[in-house]
Amino acid sequence: MLRDDFLKYQAKTTPYPTGMEVKRAKGCYIIDQKGKKHLDFVAGVSACSIGHRHPAVVRAMKKQLNRYMHVMVYGEYVQLPAVKLCKLLAEHLPPSLEVTYLTNSGTEAIEGAMKLAKRVTGKTGFVAAKQAYHGSTQGALSLLGVEEQKNGYHPLLEKVHFISFNDEKELDKINNNTAAVVLETIQGGAGFIVPQNDYLKAVKARCEVVGALLILDEIQPGIGRTGKLFSFEHYGITPDILVIGKGLGGGMPIGAFCSSTASMATLTQNPSLGHITTFGGNPVIAAAALATLEIILCKNLMAAVPEKEALFRKLLVHPKIRKINGKGLMLAPILEREEDVPKVVQACQNKGLILFYLLWEKRGLRISPPLTISKKEIIKGCTILLNALDELQ
Repeated sequence: MLRDDFLKYQAKTTPYPTGMEVKRAKGCYIIDQKGKKHLDFVAGVSACSIGHRHPAVVRAMKKQLNRYMHVMVYGEYVQLPAVKLCKLLAEHLPPSLEVTYLTNSGTEAIEGAMKLAKRVTGKTGFVAAKQAYHGSTQGALSLLGVEEQKNGYHPLLEKVHFISFNDEKELDKINNNTAAVVLETIQGGAGFIVPQNDYLKAVKARCEVVGALLILDEIQPGIGRTGKLFSFEHYGITPDILVIGKGLGGGMPIGAFCSSTASMATLTQNPSLGHITTFGGNPVIAAAALATLEIILCKNLMAAVPEKEALFRKLLVHPKIRKINGKGLMLAPILEREEDVPKVVQACQNKGLILFYLLWEKRGLRISPPLTISKKEIIKGCTILLNALDELQ
């Protein structure tokens, strides 16, 4: 049996994986091996930004496959999909973020951004947020803001200090030894926590005083999920380095970090090869990302996000929901009881709705559907969720 082989041969991340056997996926649905359709309110943890197997993405990949696949390590050959993708990003970013380095994942992009900050500033210290999540490689893990999660993997980077998100009183921890402050524009694992009271402006101002860079991690909230292409656009600031991933690939693995021409040039010399990647900017992946980005920019998907958010908030009113965190189509209903979360996730899956957990906020449900989700599908999914809540003992 496939499930038995999965449990025996494939490495796991938890003792009890969900274990759904996937047969195919299309649009906002995943179909299991028994032919049952599941409405997807998770979108591969925000990665399938325009749904599963969007025809334009599939066409772009097939077209590129007929030309060439991998030909050379990143940055050596001129390859049309990667160049067009980087140029399109530049056209929709501030001039200070006009150069993009494409990577294999968001975690790798965080690593590259950290290295870039060291090169630009000549400093080695970092400041990150409590309950932050930026990835699992050792540099990114050093920025992770939950100490128990790092047990067993020390030593990590030593010069990392942590501040409480949205607490301006702790900004004096950003000092002359800080190369960069690394924050999620909207905290993901912590419960989809949005910045309050011009917090990001205060962080940026403090960085400028001490000569530190501001790195914003938009791996989850970027690429249209909050109703703007990049969520920092809501808050009146521009980071020195922007990190993106997940939704950019339209279901394919990608990451990127963006900064200025002058800053990016530091990775090319003294020594050269400041960051190296074999498959970053892979032409097939870049073609998928380019098609995804073009659709998000041209199909008016972002303009519909606030209305869809409002519909979720209108529908998801229930005595067992304390509040709904987040912004746009990055929403986290926070339940009264932590123990109810796995019960609701399982009950909804049984009823044909895919929800998921949050890393650190154990009372939270993840809702991050494709931007293409229809109002009818939102109503359908919310009805299932409310029914599951009604059935809780």
